Amino acid sequence: MSDSKTLSGKSWSGKSWAGEGRSSASLEGWGSGLLGVIIFSGSLPATRVAVAGFSPLFLTSARAAIAALLGAALLALLRQPWPERKDLVSLTIVALGVVIGFPLLTALALQHITSAHSIVFIGLLPLSTAVFGVLRGGERPKPLFWLFSCIGSATVGAFALSGDGSASLAGDLLMIAAIIVCGLGYAEGAALSRRLGGWQVISWALVLSAPVVLLMTIMTLPPSWQGIGAPAWLGLAYVSIFSMLVGFVFWYRGLALGGIASVGQLQLLQPFFGLVLAGLLLHEQVRWSMIAATMLVVACVVFARRFA
Repeated sequence: MSDSKTLSGKSWSGKSWAGEGRSSASLEGWGSGLLGVIIFSGSLPATRVAVAGFSPLFLTSARAAIAALLGAALLALLRQPWPERKDLVSLTIVALGVVIGFPLLTALALQHITSAHSIVFIGLLPLSTAVFGVLRGGERPKPLFWLFSCIGSATVGAFALSGDGSASLAGDLLMIAAIIVCGLGYAEGAALSRRLGGWQVISWALVLSAPVVLLMTIMTLPPSWQGIGAPAWLGLAYVSIFSMLVGFVFWYRGLALGGIASVGQLQLLQPFFGLVLAGLLLHEQVRWSMIAATMLVVACVVFARRFA
């Protein structure tokens, strides 16, 4: 009997089915990852609004505490099994990277720079994620992938050093540190998502960090709630629900299905979406240098995707 199967008059070998399965998973991963990127694009503008009413420490801890309560409720309602002991190290890395590290460092940075300026640094995230994907996820992208990824990252670096009028050394260094810890958290969470599932990983990481962030929230409560406007509350709500939980459901799923290095390049599109939001919602000045840098890194994502 032939090893191939016939469907609608076409013969499909086992390799054909496997190839189609990988292609479908890759496409699904890119779609899920893109949705996550769109959600994350509002994070820095929302953080910029929120730090106008809350301190960076309170904002970091409160957003994580709110998301942890929601994550715990999801885990309980859907009766998810407890993670294994061997998963605790990876979950701790995820928590330190994306639950505490990135939100805190970006909130501190946004006290020195505009959200439009900070958004361009997100172009460094694909390279950071890819490097940690190799170190922690065992991926091996092609050499040309690294070439185009480095070109995109160098563009962001040149932009940061160009002095566009909204630059700050302290703000830029804080953003670079945020990108490093975030890339580590993304790669670690994506590798773990292949076994636990995307939303389960971020939910367990939030639950793991809950005792610390709840204590931090209490210790950093604002001395007075008066004077905190509605925009700051809306910013806190967005980063708590969407940036801290919902976005990761799609993002980790996309990384797990499509590959950490490959889907991670979608983050090069995030500055474009973020600049639009910064201009439309915050009325921040979007300079030509920001647009030029963003368009170049967007071009890099097309070529990097091809060779991932």
